[in-house]
Amino acid sequence: MKITEVETIHINPRIAARNVDQKARFSKIDTQTLFKVVTDNGITGYGDCRTHTTLSETQIAALVGRSPFDFVSGTLASGLMGALYDVMGKHLEVPAYKLMGQKRRDRVPVAAWTRPASPEDLAKEVQRSVAEGYMIFKMHTCEYYDVLQQNRAVEAVAPPGFRMHYDFNHNRVSTEVLRLVQELEKSSVVGFLEDPLVWRDIDGWRRLREKTLIPIIMHVPQLGGGPEIMQGCADLYIVGENDSVGGTLSRGHACAQANVSTVLQLTGGTLTKALALHMAAVLPNISHTINLDDQYEEDSTGQRIEISDGSSPIPEAPGLGFEVDEAMVKKLAANPITEIPRNIGILHQPSGSKLYTISFPGVSRETGFAEGNIRGLKLELWNDDGSPEFNQCFERLQKDGSFRE
Repeated sequence: MKITEVETIHINPRIAARNVDQKARFSKIDTQTLFKVVTDNGITGYGDCRTHTTLSETQIAALVGRSPFDFVSGTLASGLMGALYDVMGKHLEVPAYKLMGQKRRDRVPVAAWTRPASPEDLAKEVQRSVAEGYMIFKMHTCEYYDVLQQNRAVEAVAPPGFRMHYDFNHNRVSTEVLRLVQELEKSSVVGFLEDPLVWRDIDGWRRLREKTLIPIIMHVPQLGGGPEIMQGCADLYIVGENDSVGGTLSRGHACAQANVSTVLQLTGGTLTKALALHMAAVLPNISHTINLDDQYEEDSTGQRIEISDGSSPIPEAPGLGFEVDEAMVKKLAANPITEIPRNIGILHQPSGSKLYTISFPGVSRETGFAEGNIRGLKLELWNDDGSPEFNQCFERLQKDGSFRE
């Protein structure tokens, strides 16, 4: 079996209907690339990834004429690796995980996701995710919402056992995060803290881990992972998004040898989630996966993978386990990319003053206070409504920059 054709197809699945009125919040997630690999025995494999990407003629030439099995545990782009594993599994009539290692589980915990949200919107998202079967939810914190206020909103609606995975954006020093961690530690819904400190502060990570019972997650270890694991920086390490299949499996097994866990983050559609589940099937210490498939109204397969009681099943059909709907692909390829309306950010501060900015405000720059250190912030996003008032305010911001009232 030899590869005869490799193709990338740019598709634009519509974002989830619940978010169509918040296009600015969900910008740049409605583009995906579908990878197609065809072999000389008539097998076609597909994989996908988030964002539009292409393969050069040189990259394609390096694949054509070779066996897909030359790339087992390879380090090519994740969507392309998904298509190669789809071909290999279909050829052997086995699920992709059988080409990755010994299966360790039948289901994998999965996390829902959203962009930074107001407390009110976050509560709705948590309720939505629970109704869909999720019991873990990831969200980045941000400068323009109060994470303690957000967390109280989650506490008011979350069922027993529900866990928030907060990403703190690796942008703070310990003096700016310790008090926040002390407060969040009291909450039953806080399950994980990702990147609470700047990545280079190895000693700070180790000391924070000693101080808190909240499991600490590190994303993209700057020293490669080995030194961070040896220093005891985190309880879990994220694999997947920056590692492709070979790197994900290697890092995941290394973490297991050190008796720490992994979170597998790989974002895209159903095919991406399927690839993540196959890898999670064979890795020893998987906490959960994050895939973003809950953010789309459409998918190239016409399907979403089942979620119940917080987990999804490992696909058992050959390859990745899902067939692409060619008619749907044509529709998604013809979809326009979502247009983001002009918008103005109005940051309501505890004093009652309002800070006006074009789009989302850079609070730490505007106020001098680090992210998470102002209680009671509230962001109002004013989308272009065609009114003279909006145009006048937008023109003032363009001319003079941000202003307060």
